[in-house]
Amino acid sequence: MTSASVHKQAINGTIWTMAGYGMSQALRLGSNLILTRLLVPELFGLMALVNVFIIGLTLFSDIGIRPSIIQNKRGDEPIFLNTAWTIQIIRSVGIWLGCLLIAFPVAKFYGEPRLTWLIPIVGFNTVILGFSSTSLASLSRHLEIGKLTIFEIITQSISLVVVLVWSWFNPTIWALVVGNLVSALSIVALSHRLNTGEPNTFAWNKEVIKEITTYGRWIMVSTAMTFLSSQTDRLILGKMLTLEMLGIYTIAFTISEIPRQIVIKIGSAVIFPIISRQIDCPRPELRSKIKKQRWRLLLVLALIMVVIVSFGDLLISKLYDERYLAATWMLPILAIGIWPIVLSETLGRCLHGLGKPQYAAWGSFCRFLFIAIGLPLGFSQMGILGALIVISLNDIPTYLIVSYGLWREKLLCLQQDFIATSVFLGLVIMMFLVRSLIGIDLPIIDIT
Repeated sequence: MTSASVHKQAINGTIWTMAGYGMSQALRLGSNLILTRLLVPELFGLMALVNVFIIGLTLFSDIGIRPSIIQNKRGDEPIFLNTAWTIQIIRSVGIWLGCLLIAFPVAKFYGEPRLTWLIPIVGFNTVILGFSSTSLASLSRHLEIGKLTIFEIITQSISLVVVLVWSWFNPTIWALVVGNLVSALSIVALSHRLNTGEPNTFAWNKEVIKEITTYGRWIMVSTAMTFLSSQTDRLILGKMLTLEMLGIYTIAFTISEIPRQIVIKIGSAVIFPIISRQIDCPRPELRSKIKKQRWRLLLVLALIMVVIVSFGDLLISKLYDERYLAATWMLPILAIGIWPIVLSETLGRCLHGLGKPQYAAWGSFCRFLFIAIGLPLGFSQMGILGALIVISLNDIPTYLIVSYGLWREKLLCLQQDFIATSVFLGLVIMMFLVRSLIGIDLPIIDIT
């Protein structure tokens, strides 16, 4: 494939990813606004706890099946795809058995009996999703981002309609539970419709298993550390806060995460597949190509973050009722802390594409230690404000470790990071000054 065609695919993939994510967030925001008026905040906190443990079991058992299909030279062979599909199903059953084992201890620890049945019921979706077609990974491998984006929007829309209708007639936790179930069923059904090759069948090839597990060793460590570093806040806050306050925190956190999710999706859907094809490219040439495209992406993400940090509180106060008022001051603190991960993710996926996922694993581990030690300390000293400050700073360790890996691989763009950070912080300060000049109080005024 020529350099020009790769460049074109990268641009198209990025456009599709950002457009799809924008539409997805619009759907989520619209449904969220309705749900927050139909359901009490406690239910969002309860569901957040359920998802934390299911995500944990999922990530701790992740051996990189999808990345293996994307990265491996045999990723288009039927025997490789079918063996990967078989492993995927076996793993999904194992995750559900794990849900059965942890449900009662988790319910006892948090003093919430509903977790005893919620975790196994919601966790059964992993078994359903285990039967998803490998066509989704194949589309990523060949950068068919448009088809994947349309697929995600359709499945999300189906799920949201079910949740909203159920909540209207029966505003209980079952609306969220059934919505997750319908989402899983639609993903499986439509994924097989996307499969243009041979249907997936059970297969067991020892050579393929060895290739997947060899590549997946660091993927498993990396995803396990990702869970610990990204979900520890809710694990700890779930014990410190009421379910209502945890639900409010989840609203603020979800909005603040928009730039992170954009860059993660671009990294996994575009950067990783493209870099996987250019492993043999000389480092100076590869760095030059990445740097040019990355600068444009950083500017777009910086603008999105400036809007969220500077005016996100106004959006919450206008769209949500008074029960969610605390989210207005939480949002800018959480959002400004996303910047280090924006810098590292726009380059860090290159390390995955080069077969060096260990740096991300170590970065996530350091992030986990930072938050596990800092969060209780911050909470004890300054309450929830101290906890939020720690959460806001917790991406710095990941950035430092990933930057070290990029330096080792001759891909570090430190000067570009400094300039982009200066632009971002400068714009934030400017917007805060504008707010003050036109008489709009800063969100910090509402800190309680």
